Amino acid sequence: MSWLIITEKDNTARRIASILFKDVKTLKKGRISYYHSPSKDAYVVGLKGHIVELDFPKEFNNWAKTPLEKLLDVELVKKVKERGITSVLKSLAKDAEKVTVATDYDREGELIGVEALEIVKSVNPKVKIDRVRYSAVTEQEIKAAFSKPTKVDFNLANAALARQKIDLIWGATLTRLVSVHSGRMGREFLSVGRVQTPTLRLIVDRETEIQKFKPEKYYEIFADFEGFTAKHPKRYSSRDEAEKVFSRIGEVAEVIAFSRKEVAEAKPVPFNTTEFLREASRFMSPHRAMAVAETLYMNGYISYPRTDNTVYPKSLNLIGITKALASQFPREAEIVLSQDRISPSRGRRETKDHPPIYPTGVATREELSKDEWKIYELVVRRFLATLAPKALWDVRKAELESNGVKFVANGRTLLDPGWRAIYVYSRAEETEIPILKKGELLRIVKKRLEEKETKPPARYSPASLIKMMEKLNLGTKSTRHEIIQKLMSRKYIHGNPFRPSETAFSVINVLKEGAETITLPDMTAKLEEEMDMIAEGKKDEKEVVQESKDMLRQILTTIDYKKLGRDLREGIRKDKIVGKCPECGGELLVRKSRAGKRFVGCSNYPDCTFTLPLPQNGSLYITAKECKEHGIREIKIRTKKGYWNLGCPYCNYLNWKKESG
Repeated sequence: MSWLIITEKDNTARRIASILFKDVKTLKKGRISYYHSPSKDAYVVGLKGHIVELDFPKEFNNWAKTPLEKLLDVELVKKVKERGITSVLKSLAKDAEKVTVATDYDREGELIGVEALEIVKSVNPKVKIDRVRYSAVTEQEIKAAFSKPTKVDFNLANAALARQKIDLIWGATLTRLVSVHSGRMGREFLSVGRVQTPTLRLIVDRETEIQKFKPEKYYEIFADFEGFTAKHPKRYSSRDEAEKVFSRIGEVAEVIAFSRKEVAEAKPVPFNTTEFLREASRFMSPHRAMAVAETLYMNGYISYPRTDNTVYPKSLNLIGITKALASQFPREAEIVLSQDRISPSRGRRETKDHPPIYPTGVATREELSKDEWKIYELVVRRFLATLAPKALWDVRKAELESNGVKFVANGRTLLDPGWRAIYVYSRAEETEIPILKKGELLRIVKKRLEEKETKPPARYSPASLIKMMEKLNLGTKSTRHEIIQKLMSRKYIHGNPFRPSETAFSVINVLKEGAETITLPDMTAKLEEEMDMIAEGKKDEKEVVQESKDMLRQILTTIDYKKLGRDLREGIRKDKIVGKCPECGGELLVRKSRAGKRFVGCSNYPDCTFTLPLPQNGSLYITAKECKEHGIREIKIRTKKGYWNLGCPYCNYLNWKKESG
């Protein structure tokens, strides 16, 4: 009788097998590789995440003919999506005496393990089962985990199952609702989701604020001295009032107060998933950053990248890890190790499942891809920065007065960079002012009255959106980057910072009017609380799913379907308008030929045959920026490599025509 070990992915299976056994052989069944130790009669199989999926029965596949309410009553079915792996599991399970679940330790990982167990038990119902949990795929962690196996947490798996069911039911029902009534089905269907839609509303509402924003003028007064500038502390909305104050300023100012002190700047806290993705968005999209982090984790270079924890456990050998990293980061490690006492920083959130993200192995730049090194270096530098000394600043403040008009000057210079010498991603901005004495008179080199305007709120960047999602409890540490990626792939948002499309405006505005609950984070936040209750065994998974169905049923009864469809179609049409036709004044639209080629064409076709060519590859986004010469909106193209600006399609065409002769 054999021992079967189940991991979440093939990379992890291969690595765990090599750690546990000295005589590992790679076996294959079809395209599926798995690993065998003859001496221990043990087999290690890597899954591909979820190998089964929930879906509606086949008879509900026709979107147009299926009443939405029926989707709330039907029993969901499980479908095998990885038949090769399922076949290997069944084959090995028949003779297994024991099965060890070694999938990732979180809700999703527990459910993935339970799904695999159901397949195992279908051929071997009496097999012994245990569970191992680890936060890093290193020799020490894996051997420690397998030396102390625990039980499978079915409550944790049920929490993930409830989320899966609710997301499917809400997503399918609402996606069909807007897609069918807008006429956007097939590849270009409009998606709506429990987390996706409230997130999209954040971006749309912010863009609406920006569009409605009316800048207001205000006035500020400055005085330039030798080597520094001081500012009058008050801002004026009236120019007359500002000019009265400005006219009183003399040629000199007296120092009425001066202070100088050394201020220690706290070091950054350990990385949890949210903070990691925010920082990683300096280099790449959150979705890409997480994919790279997962690869580094499976190859033993960093710890599990899905965690809420911001406090290192006492069992973590911080000094040992730092010494190991010294081979690749000698200067940075020396800053940490030269301290008399190493005291790591602590964040506000402490959990017991996984530690914060930290380096678990030493890598060289040559061993990793360009993106992998960027993420690995980020994790290493953050880890070392959390152990380093605080940064020390010389902070100075001067208060001056000229004929009763006060000025304030603040300065700071870095005395000891401390952690800042390691965490190079955070810039230290220095502003120097000289040492002054109370009562000292200084000549005003120049006085300035500056007219300024208030600015609209900033658009969301990947970093600020992830932070807001966390604040509103939208999604989880594991899903937020995926939600943002989905909004981009559906062409609801584009650019960095994010801008919504006309279709996004239309979808959100229609839902706000007819079913606002769908667009608010409240319901999603409540569900996250209920997921925790299921995981703790305080609430039943079926009860939570039924409550969610009842809420959705109530929403469907309040919707005006005709108005919803009309408003959606109008928004979609606006999204395709590029500008006015230069030949007849009609609308220029993005259209498709019978052969499926996209181009810009006139709405008055066939009376007007004006057209402009478009690139056929990549996702196309019509921006709000208009060409000054032609009044046509500029176009951006998004490919796997990122965005590139096509600009005005008419200018582009004329330039091409000129170059081609």
